[in-house]
Amino acid sequence: MKHSIKRQMITVFLGLLVFLVAALFIINVKFLEPYYIGNKEMQFIDIYEELNQATEAGSLGDEAISGNLFYMAEKYNISYLVEDGSGRVHTNVHDKDQLKNQLIGYLLNQAQKKSEVLESTDVYQINQSYDPWNKTDYIEMWGTLDDGSQFLLRSPLESIKESAAISNRFLLYIGSILILLAVVSIWYFSKKLTDPILELAALSDRMADLEFDAKYTSGGSNEIGELGANFNRMSEKLESTISELKSANNRLMEDIEQKDKLEQMRNEFLGNVSHELKTPIALIQGYAEGLKEGVSDDPESREFYCDVIMDEAVKMNQMVKNLLELNQLEFGDDDIVFERFNLTELVGGVLQSMEILAQQENIHVIFRQADPVYVWADEFKVEQVVRNYVSNAFHHVNEEKIVEVKIQVESGKAKVTVFNTGNPIPGEDVEHIWDKFYKVDKAHTREYGGNGIGLSIVKAIMESFHQEYGVNNYDNGVEFWFELDVQ
Repeated sequence: MKHSIKRQMITVFLGLLVFLVAALFIINVKFLEPYYIGNKEMQFIDIYEELNQATEAGSLGDEAISGNLFYMAEKYNISYLVEDGSGRVHTNVHDKDQLKNQLIGYLLNQAQKKSEVLESTDVYQINQSYDPWNKTDYIEMWGTLDDGSQFLLRSPLESIKESAAISNRFLLYIGSILILLAVVSIWYFSKKLTDPILELAALSDRMADLEFDAKYTSGGSNEIGELGANFNRMSEKLESTISELKSANNRLMEDIEQKDKLEQMRNEFLGNVSHELKTPIALIQGYAEGLKEGVSDDPESREFYCDVIMDEAVKMNQMVKNLLELNQLEFGDDDIVFERFNLTELVGGVLQSMEILAQQENIHVIFRQADPVYVWADEFKVEQVVRNYVSNAFHHVNEEKIVEVKIQVESGKAKVTVFNTGNPIPGEDVEHIWDKFYKVDKAHTREYGGNGIGLSIVKAIMESFHQEYGVNNYDNGVEFWFELDVQ
């Protein structure tokens, strides 16, 4: 990301560190040497005061006093020379002539041309000068002590400049190492800080797509960890709220549609029931009268009559159950509970329960979906739809005996298709197959016990979900399908 927090943190902290190191280096280059020179001036004044005290006490030649001056001069890297009124010279160097000549030059106002006055009083003067003979810079202090003695203090600047250069190089090396360590440290700590934030950003994207299985897993007891825990609680509450909203929205739509349909559905229901019950009732009545009148004394014929009566009674019982279920769906008496469930697992369970029927009829069932597909619907009613489609496919499969079930996810919808090899549905019958009691092949439908209600139940369930469903004809078979929301 161009404007990521990690990049901004690394840029800000690294920039701040580079700025501080650069500022320190510039300050060191510009002010370290003047600081050393100022410090050297203080050392000159310390030596000057020691010389004053020794000359006033008349003990400059004393061995103890001289030893102390020698120690101070060596410590501060300062050469000194004192000439008293009687012409005696006291110094800490072997070659005293050079210092004496330098002192005479100052006294005669013949200082080097390249000389800069650093400090001047009535009794002494401090200069920074260049000695062409030694080809080096010096700091020098000369003047008169309180007893009238002439003095000269001298210290080379070369050691000061070298110390400053070493200090600058050391600072440059240490600064480079610190910057390198800072890059690694800032990258590591910014990663530790931003990774949970990136996880929360990805989690919010998934929540925006209504993927409520997404959870914050990094944990932690800091503010980000608490925010992640709040995200998880919010995800759970949103899932529950959306489920309730979908159910409420569905009930509202049903209430709007139900008022206009109630009377029409009652009339249709009574008419269809009376029509469908005529045939089995007539059969049961006819065979029962035949048994009563003793149409045949043959035991085998009587058993056949009884079997027909029982078979028709079973079909009537199943038809009544289906009609009651369809009546509940169409009249809205059956509560629909929207929940999020694994459609792949549901379809697999239906096919497994019907496996014995497939084996009995030598039907080859194909279902390759393995990944879970989560949808919103009433799980029990979706199972009824799948079971009706698969049962219908089993009863209409041809000699190839292939039934294929698929789940395809596209544009926020999960589409379930159930295909069986066999004869296509005639064009004039396609628009009627969802009607109650409509049979395309009446002889075949009655043979396996169908009553034309199964697809009507599918229609009622899918319309109660407000979802699409349908059928497609192919040269080698028929495909029934329906859709559900994945979000």
